[in-house]
Amino acid sequence: SLQNTVLSTTSRNLYLVGLNGHTFSQNGTVSDSGGKLQDGDNRKVGLGKKVTLLRGISIIIGSVIGAGIFISPKGILKNSGSVGMSLIVWLACGILSLFGALCYAELGTCIKKSGGHYTYIMEAFGPQMAFIRLWADLVAIRPAALAVISLAFGQHILEPLFMPCGVPLIAVKLATVIGITSVMYLNSMSVTWTAKIQIFLTITKLLAIIIIIVPGMYQLFKGETGNFEDAFNMNTMQLSGMPLAFYSGMYAYAGWFYLNFVTEEVENPERTVPLAICISMVIVTCCYVLINVAYYTVMSAEELLASEAVAVTFAEKLMGNFSVAVPVFVALSCYGSMNGGLFALSRMFYVASREGQLPEVLSMIHVRRHTPLAAVFILYPMTIFQLFVGDIYSLLNFMSFLRWLFIGVVVMGLIYLRYTKPDLPRPFKVPLFIPVVFCFTCFSMVFLSLYSDPINTGIGFAISLTGIPAYYIFLYFNHRPKWFHRALDSFNRTLQIILEVVPAEQ
Repeated sequence: SLQNTVLSTTSRNLYLVGLNGHTFSQNGTVSDSGGKLQDGDNRKVGLGKKVTLLRGISIIIGSVIGAGIFISPKGILKNSGSVGMSLIVWLACGILSLFGALCYAELGTCIKKSGGHYTYIMEAFGPQMAFIRLWADLVAIRPAALAVISLAFGQHILEPLFMPCGVPLIAVKLATVIGITSVMYLNSMSVTWTAKIQIFLTITKLLAIIIIIVPGMYQLFKGETGNFEDAFNMNTMQLSGMPLAFYSGMYAYAGWFYLNFVTEEVENPERTVPLAICISMVIVTCCYVLINVAYYTVMSAEELLASEAVAVTFAEKLMGNFSVAVPVFVALSCYGSMNGGLFALSRMFYVASREGQLPEVLSMIHVRRHTPLAAVFILYPMTIFQLFVGDIYSLLNFMSFLRWLFIGVVVMGLIYLRYTKPDLPRPFKVPLFIPVVFCFTCFSMVFLSLYSDPINTGIGFAISLTGIPAYYIFLYFNHRPKWFHRALDSFNRTLQIILEVVPAEQ
């Protein structure tokens, strides 16, 4: 039955065609006469619905809680001017982030596509605006953000080995490369194992937070309240710094939107998405407020502002030698953020490719692993490049305001869709004042960036605007040279063969 087989290596299919109407791939993937691709276990080649409620919660919590809450939560204290106001800002930022998360929950239940920000901007405002967002993410924002959290992982995973000396920079960067590579490999090998490890890492970072909160609360109940006396001292409060304090707080809560990047892989998204988002944000907000209360039971405001790593200082004061374990917990927390973020972001590039705005190979699935292999690795070269030659922190300063600009645009799109598509099914619907308040918050932070740092903000805005000519060059103009089409087709075909990926069966 396999006589006269021919190898088809077009950009749409890669398999052996037999005379009996069945298709046999080079690696065991089978297709019936209807063309449906299946692996050796008779499963369709595609992304399955493997994100349960617990895994959804772990993706959000694991992505939100990174290194910052353990290292340096002093930006809010510095700009709010008092202990009491700093705690109020932490709580208020948690509530505002919950508002944003609820808006995304509505979008995720009425637009059941993966891709997060990109998909919602596409649905509300069209392909050009969506591509500008995608372009900024691809060329700068996401590689820089991944590189920064990876550097924090490399620094803290090596710190116990070099104590009391500092860690050499080259060792940090090598550890960072290993960390990034391992996360990429994990995400390309198995969705199930990625989710299981994310659950483990989320439990680990929550355990680290509990290890800090419990002794802190014990000290508080013992009567160690000296640092809370005159907590709302008007002489130290700085109303002019409150917007910056909110900016720092909202940055610390960022990541609540990542579950919306994988909506198509969520079991029963109408129930799971809103429930996972609400449970996660309540847990994160409680953890953030309580861990700051714990810090203040042991450290004064002055000591906290002077500390380079608040959790380490806290542990040294209360736990002695146990403080050596804190950098390990921080490293695991960073690894969880890397893993959850990459899992979600790869789906955005997968969807963008499916929409025709990125090379076709990025929307293909590995024939055995059932992972979007090419979409997982697309950030790898740029991240490594920025890690070794780029001024990553400056780039993050350029781009930090763009995050809130586009999130504000997404939530504004929710309001816009309420009027342009009133009949769109909305299993979960938030009161209108929630998106209005959140939109106002996002755009206020954008204007604050323009006012406080116009040069860096302007550079970041200019980088994002390069997406406009890129859109017209690569997508809008249909009359491109034949050599360009041939090169693109050859690129897709070659990568498809190397990576063993095929188009997902719908």
